[in-house]
Amino acid sequence: MNECYGSKFIHNGELQTEDLFDNTLVYEGDSIYEVIRMAKGSPVFFFDHMERLASSVKIQRKQMLADALTLKKDIITLAKSNRKKEVNLKIVFNYNKDARNYLVYFIEPIYPSEDQYRKGVKGILFYAERKDPGSKVINHKLRSSIYYKLILDGGYEALLVNEGGYITEGSRSNIFFLKDNTLVTAPDNMILNGITRKYILDICRENGIEVKFTCIKADRITNYDAVFMTGTSPMVLPFCCIDDKKFQVRLPLIEKLRRLYMVKADESIIRFRTEQG
Repeated sequence: MNECYGSKFIHNGELQTEDLFDNTLVYEGDSIYEVIRMAKGSPVFFFDHMERLASSVKIQRKQMLADALTLKKDIITLAKSNRKKEVNLKIVFNYNKDARNYLVYFIEPIYPSEDQYRKGVKGILFYAERKDPGSKVINHKLRSSIYYKLILDGGYEALLVNEGGYITEGSRSNIFFLKDNTLVTAPDNMILNGITRKYILDICRENGIEVKFTCIKADRITNYDAVFMTGTSPMVLPFCCIDDKKFQVRLPLIEKLRRLYMVKADESIIRFRTEQG
């Protein structure tokens, strides 16, 4: 199945038609990537994603295959060719033996419905932890195992539990627990520090919302009123349950965080359109 969603994609700076897309340039060798939400035809938090991409490349001891200015031009070119306003965009740096390739393309968006924001989604516990959590690297084996378990259990997201029995992060999100208007989330050095998470923490600082940085034991999650995830596609999305443990969903603080996050997302689009590099 072709991962490219849309009629065109960028390969090493060249605009090409979708029928030429080669999945092996994503799934063979080593791939470092970013997924960026497109809104109103522009990427959200572009500069933050570029910083994290550069950090991932450095951690993996690879070379940057395109700089931020080049990627910005590629995204503008791709957006004009496809005319997709609300979609996710993927940037992949692929290193396979002596070959070096980078891709910029749209992927099919899977955004939560308003009903899911209102009622929450199901989470499952998954006992695994990612190697090098500070860098965004495609791990085919782990991704497949999680995807299969989510299908079997009817889950939306998997919460990863490490060998010590602590929840660190989601398989494609960061996790926050809420108790008496205090948020609890894993320390930065134990997770991939997501862009959405970064801005939620900024919002908390700006609004005097207390945050504690510690991991929660998987067998202690019922001590908390609510649990929600943050990420590129879900933004701020509450869980109604994790396995068979139920949680509150329609809490004012969660809805406030989502609303203020969307304001910052709009500001980031303006910055992309007005700033250079």
